[in-house]
Amino acid sequence: MDQTALTLSHDQADAFDAIAEMLRSVGVDLEDNLLTPPRNGKQTVAAVMGKAGSGKTLLLAELVKALEEAGVDIVSGDYEGKKRKDGRTLAVLAPTNKAASVLRMRGVPATTIHRIIYTPVYDPEYERIAEWLAGNGERPEVEGLTDEALDRAAEFYKLHKSIPGALAAAGLRGSDFITGWKRRDDPLDIGFVDESSMLDDKQYEDLREIFDTLLLFGDPAQLAPVNQSGAMVFDKLPIESRHELQRIHRQEADNPILDLAHALADPDLQFHDFERMVEESAKKDDRVVLAQRVEVDLMARSPVLVWRNATRVRLINAFRQVHGAPDDELLEGEPLICDGLELPLKHRKKRLDLEARGLIKGAQVIYLGPGRKPGFSRLHVMGAEDPRVSAASIVKIEMPDEEEPFIPFAARMGATFLHGAAVTIHKAQGSQWENVQVFAPDLFVAARMGRVEAGQPLWKRLAYVAITRASDRLYWVVRNRLAKPTGPLVVDDLRAAPVPLALEQEDAI
Repeated sequence: MDQTALTLSHDQADAFDAIAEMLRSVGVDLEDNLLTPPRNGKQTVAAVMGKAGSGKTLLLAELVKALEEAGVDIVSGDYEGKKRKDGRTLAVLAPTNKAASVLRMRGVPATTIHRIIYTPVYDPEYERIAEWLAGNGERPEVEGLTDEALDRAAEFYKLHKSIPGALAAAGLRGSDFITGWKRRDDPLDIGFVDESSMLDDKQYEDLREIFDTLLLFGDPAQLAPVNQSGAMVFDKLPIESRHELQRIHRQEADNPILDLAHALADPDLQFHDFERMVEESAKKDDRVVLAQRVEVDLMARSPVLVWRNATRVRLINAFRQVHGAPDDELLEGEPLICDGLELPLKHRKKRLDLEARGLIKGAQVIYLGPGRKPGFSRLHVMGAEDPRVSAASIVKIEMPDEEEPFIPFAARMGATFLHGAAVTIHKAQGSQWENVQVFAPDLFVAARMGRVEAGQPLWKRLAYVAITRASDRLYWVVRNRLAKPTGPLVVDDLRAAPVPLALEQEDAI
């Protein structure tokens, strides 16, 4: 793999070669670009593990590129073309919309684990455009669409590999070309799963039922899923199926945020020593900020990361108070976190529709205003390929020292939401923001308690996960104070999103 060796480090190249050998054993030869039909019944699982900055995502992208060059078809959550007889397929998955969007920014056509289970049903007229964009058909002539519109769709697809995004660039709405959703009937072939440290045992078993060949990418220093005793799903794999990467790539950019994250591996490091490191780093580099207060302006797009629920609730209520939010309604621009769907079984079709569009548990959402019917909300799902959706909503605002949340408004049933100005570090896994505020007093409490998880002090695991959520700037907040906002909440940046799909379907539930 001479071409690959030019871009990969030694440990990545070794992992690439080992995975290439695994793929060869299941009929996908990357060296000779030779594909043979899948061997039904033979299951293969492997993992690529490494801490932040070790190059897991780069390796994943290189493997995807090599599989595409070998003739493997990419299966996405937004469109699945006609399956070629004896063809080989690959799906690239992530547990959350945000994690999938990070991969898509790198040109990898990723989707969520949930969405790959369901496939959209396209109107036959527009399915011809999708087949053409995917390289499986001739350029179509479609009534109502000009050559310029089709050119815009083709240019968009070259950059983003999103069929709905390309059709939106041509001037279409999601309701024009997607007529419904159906559960996947047939199993898939090869699956790559990013952020696999977030998988619980049930999700892992579901993926094993869908894919014959499964490759997990994960960070062993992350927090394990709740109720799994600190264990990750890849910990159970035999040693020969686990390929570990070392920290090299992002370190070359002299990233002080990653320096701090990796310093936590020192077993002798104490909390007060670490805070001194943060302070020294902040003096040298403005990408690290030793903050004396929480910056409320940042909370509308990137939540404050906390350990304790009580801290989360206090910060949320402080955010609403400084913005003058009334008790009985939400302000346009307030952040929400989807807490699931409260729909009976008879509304299964509506559930599939909402989940497929990104309203899954943990999704970060921005409130855009009330819908056209009582109880409905217009929403922007952060990281989703088709972010605009309108849905019956049940919004819960938790109050300090109150057992039951306050519900400013609600439909009888629908998508449930908690406020998203602050979230726990556990729920932040799989997401990444340019600016991240970490509420250090909470981590100090964890350090004082002396709790240990998977053989490591809990405060270090919490700090590692929280710090590595920041791509550009880390705010290490040391005091329980909140700044005043510099202006009202806005949504103009969301309306200027590159894929402005207006998926307005407010059918009564």
